Amino acid sequence: MPRRRYQRGRLFTQGKNRRQWVAVFREDRIDPVSGTVRRVRRSVRLGLVKRISKGEALAELQKYLDAVNLVPVPIPKAGRTLKSFAEEWEANIGITLKPSTLRAIKSHLRTHVLPHMGDLTLTACTVRNVQTFITSLALAGLSRKSIENIITTLHSLLITAKKWGYVPVVFERSALSLPREGERREARFFDAEQVRRIIAASPEPFATMYAVLACTGIRAGECLGLKVSDLDFDKAVIKIRRTLDHYTRLTHAPKSKSSTADLPMPTALKERLRAYLAHNWRANPESWLFCNSLGNPYARDKVVYKLQTTLRKLGIEKAGLHAFRHMAASELLEGGAAPNVVQRQMRHSDSRITLQTYAHVIGDAQRKAVDSLAQSVLGG
Repeated sequence: MPRRRYQRGRLFTQGKNRRQWVAVFREDRIDPVSGTVRRVRRSVRLGLVKRISKGEALAELQKYLDAVNLVPVPIPKAGRTLKSFAEEWEANIGITLKPSTLRAIKSHLRTHVLPHMGDLTLTACTVRNVQTFITSLALAGLSRKSIENIITTLHSLLITAKKWGYVPVVFERSALSLPREGERREARFFDAEQVRRIIAASPEPFATMYAVLACTGIRAGECLGLKVSDLDFDKAVIKIRRTLDHYTRLTHAPKSKSSTADLPMPTALKERLRAYLAHNWRANPESWLFCNSLGNPYARDKVVYKLQTTLRKLGIEKAGLHAFRHMAASELLEGGAAPNVVQRQMRHSDSRITLQTYAHVIGDAQRKAVDSLAQSVLGG
């Protein structure tokens, strides 16, 4: 196997009339026929001398060198590769997963895992090689959360490989070093006054749809998957039993076990839903609460498009349907609701998720406590 060495590459100019910066370096590749590793020389044109400086050319060269120096050394094929196992896994396991979960896993594999580690054998997916993979992802600008999701996908595949007898051990996630969390961006969400304006300016069934999203905090797919039978006016609850997949337009179980629940139906929302069913509901064979002219549930893209049109008309900053859910939780916390109450309404599996997601919200109880502290310290 070629010995790993840290490369600096070589940069020079080439050509007479159109002088260009050219970079030369070497990289290890696995021969697709023999499965052996061989070192090949690569030459890359970086741009015209008159357009980019030497410093800019060196910066471009460094991107190629990082890819060569950080990516694990290819391992000669002496067993099943990660790429071939991923194909076997998808054929046997993929069909059992929710469509949204499978799409996320396939995206991780296609975009990140297989390009970097696909040619490694399963036994070569060691802590050292996975750590090198993590470092390359961090240098590419991915957030800690994104890297955690990608490593979760990789670890899950290897756990299955171990169960199937392909590998004796799987790397320990606790042995990996992840990049520090960067500055978190606050999610864009509406306030109650904006929601009132949005509902008032929207036609049916979108107005009632937004009202349901805002008053219950349910997810967009859960709202689009509601049926009339899910409304229990006697007990004043809305039953969350399914979600509509964005891509396949098929329904399946909600996001998690805790997501399946009966949520309170506020009096104001109950009156609005009764009026909607009496005057605006479109009858359909499956009794969808919100359906198009063909009797099918609305596509999420269609609802988002309608929302954006209304937001532009009202001069409200652009936001998606999840902004209603975020607004509901924020208003509850602002109003002094206990975190465990908000957790049950949002149907998070753990109250810590609720507090982490909405840590920026300052509720009345916290404000009063801090006011009391300031009074004690500063007086007045």
